[in-house]
Amino acid sequence: MKNLFISLGFVILMFAKPILADSLDTAIVSSDRTHEYMARDKYRHPRETLNFFGIKSNMSVIELWPSRGWYSEILEPFLGVEGEFVGAGFDPNYASWTPKAIKRNAKLRANSKTLSAMKMTILSLDNIPLAEKESIDMVLTFRNLHNWLKAEILMDVFNKSYDVLKPGGIFGVVEHRALPNSSIDNMKKSGYVTEKLAIEYAQNAGFILIAKSEINANSKDGTLHPKGVWTLPPTLRMGDEDKDKYLEIGESDRMTLKFRKPN
Repeated sequence: MKNLFISLGFVILMFAKPILADSLDTAIVSSDRTHEYMARDKYRHPRETLNFFGIKSNMSVIELWPSRGWYSEILEPFLGVEGEFVGAGFDPNYASWTPKAIKRNAKLRANSKTLSAMKMTILSLDNIPLAEKESIDMVLTFRNLHNWLKAEILMDVFNKSYDVLKPGGIFGVVEHRALPNSSIDNMKKSGYVTEKLAIEYAQNAGFILIAKSEINANSKDGTLHPKGVWTLPPTLRMGDEDKDKYLEIGESDRMTLKFRKPN
C-alpha cells in the first residue's frame, strides 16, 4: 500500500507542472478572446512574453493602463482562480483625450466575454498608491512608456510600481523601441523610446535589470515614419497612403525588459 501511495504521488508530480503550464495556453487560445485581438498574437507573442516574465497562475499582478484589454483578456482568466489580476486604468486628469478613452475602453471591456467584471483601480497622477505597499508579485506594462514620458510622469509610474511590489517582485516592460541616438523630443513625438532611457528610469526607481528579450523585435521596422509608431498597424494613421507598405512591416519593433525589485 505504501508503494502505491508513492507511485500515485510521483504520477501527480509528473502531471502537475504541465497542467499549470497549459492554463496559460488555454487562456491564449480561448474562444472568449476578441477575434481581432487574437489576430495580433503573431506580433505580440503573448505566450513567449508572459513566460519570459515568469508569470504564475497564483500570482498577484497589476497591468498598468490595460486600455482596450488586449493582454487583460489573457491575464484575467489565467490569474482569476488561484491569483489576482488588477488593471490600473487611466486617470481622468491625465490629458484632454483621457475621458474619451476611458469611456471607449470601458465599453469595449463591457462587451468582452472575459472582462465585463474586470477589477480596475486608477493609476493616479497624485500620491494615491496602486495597492498596499509590497503586496504585489508582478507589475506589467505594454506599450505605454511613451505616453508617460510625454506627460513627464514616467518616473512617478516607475516609483509607484516599485513601491507596491514585494521584495523580489518582477516589473515587466514591453515598449516601442527607438533608435539608440533618438532625442527625448523625438521619443515624445514618435511613440518610440530608447532601451537606454527605459533602463535608466527603472534603475533610478531601484529596479535591477535581470534580462532582455528579442521576442517582440521586428527587424522590418526602421522606426522613422511620418506619423510615428501610429503609422504602422493596428492604427495605420496614414489611411490608405502606403497602406500595403506599412502592413508588410507589421507592428513596431519592441524591447522586452525584465526588472526585479531587490530582496
